[in-house]
Amino acid sequence: MSVVAEGIDRGTRLGLVLLALTALFSLNAPVSAQQGAVNTADYGHVTFTKDVVPILQRSCQRCHREHGVAPMALIEYDDVRRNARRIAYKTGLRDVAGAMPPWYAEKDIGIQHYKDDPSLNDEEIATLAAWEAIGTPMGDPDDAPPPLEFDDGISWTAGEPDLIVKLPEFTVLGDSPDWWGDIEPTPTGLTEDRYVKSVEVREVNDYDPNEVRETVGGRFVFHHMIYSTRVTEGGNPFAPATTWPVHEVGRNPDIFDEDGGRLLRAGTSIVSNSLHLHSNGRDTNAHMEIGFRFHPEDYEPKYRGGGFGLGNGIDIDVKSGEKDQELHAYTVLNQHTKIVTFEPHLHAPGARMCLEAIWGFNVETLSCVGYDHNWVRGYAFADDHQPLLPAGTILHITGFMDNTPGNTNLSDTRNWQGSGNRSVSNMFIDLGMRLRLTDEQFQQEMADRRDALNLNVNDHVIGCPLCMVIPGR
Repeated sequence: MSVVAEGIDRGTRLGLVLLALTALFSLNAPVSAQQGAVNTADYGHVTFTKDVVPILQRSCQRCHREHGVAPMALIEYDDVRRNARRIAYKTGLRDVAGAMPPWYAEKDIGIQHYKDDPSLNDEEIATLAAWEAIGTPMGDPDDAPPPLEFDDGISWTAGEPDLIVKLPEFTVLGDSPDWWGDIEPTPTGLTEDRYVKSVEVREVNDYDPNEVRETVGGRFVFHHMIYSTRVTEGGNPFAPATTWPVHEVGRNPDIFDEDGGRLLRAGTSIVSNSLHLHSNGRDTNAHMEIGFRFHPEDYEPKYRGGGFGLGNGIDIDVKSGEKDQELHAYTVLNQHTKIVTFEPHLHAPGARMCLEAIWGFNVETLSCVGYDHNWVRGYAFADDHQPLLPAGTILHITGFMDNTPGNTNLSDTRNWQGSGNRSVSNMFIDLGMRLRLTDEQFQQEMADRRDALNLNVNDHVIGCPLCMVIPGR
């Protein structure tokens, strides 16, 4: 029997991570001892050009470069060598707050196939730790892959947008308190309805990139914006508003399901009654830009959005000085559902969230991810691995809260915390995107899944409890 989309064995994972950490914490030992700690048979010939650069190019340099959002460039050998110990430590954190790259999906439980996953595997983490431990050798320059090319300014991660809407400029003084409010409606300028395949929000400001900031929250002044598009002047006043994913600091682009594009109507404006600004310690002029990428003009979506709430915004009780406190929330699906993304939303005490599906006697964890309030991530399941859940399934989220000094995002761990909008209060929500399916669409999706993954009756697919229940057999 084979198991599709399941995490690797926990013991194997821990063994490799311990290997990397052993190398990391042997920094002051002689080189020969360090080599023994990292198993020189496998890692003794690691070099920058041959082994380290490919990892940096895939998972680090998009942010760690000149004019990038990260605090140091990781392009040139000398820059990387100076930061080698920090790189080994940060990547060794794996899936908890502070880890780099900022992608916290746990690799030993649940579905393991995601879109745009920049995370490192255990061997890559061990490679970086070993390279630091054996003295950061450069290697043969001819072994290095061609350097990546970047724009001089802030780039669009999801690709160049078809439409960019620039929002109003704000000035946030270095010592100003947090501010919440709404913005003036900003016309999109769109003259015809278009379906959107992805949306991305970026902040553009006059922050000096030479100033070192440990988090994106230290560089940017926009913490979050809840926004929609609706008609404000002209156009069809009866057209419904379209809600878009919440923008939060550190957020990755939102890529909609290929068959579930979201409609941006002509004559609409960007509106928001929930914009949160905070100081980054220096006077900053900033605005946000929203980039929309469109489907072809003749595109029509197959599926409608499956909007339902999954979370708890009222009954939150986080005690002072305790770790691994649990929060729970449930909902029952009243239609067949495809889950496109899992997006934990917690506040500063949040350390981890798991998503579980319960169908009859079948209880499965779909995903567990760590949480860092400085980097809000949406985890988009890969095609052919998106959960397909029948009506009647119970979705269950579990949040793990850490209100101890070990959580550096907290200002005072002596305080009890309840629910609320401020970062010193708490939320507990899965903001993930879902699509609702008819009976025929649900059966077709499962048939397509069986064909794509070449499944047989003995296979099991995490997140698809009825995939192997074939009609007529």
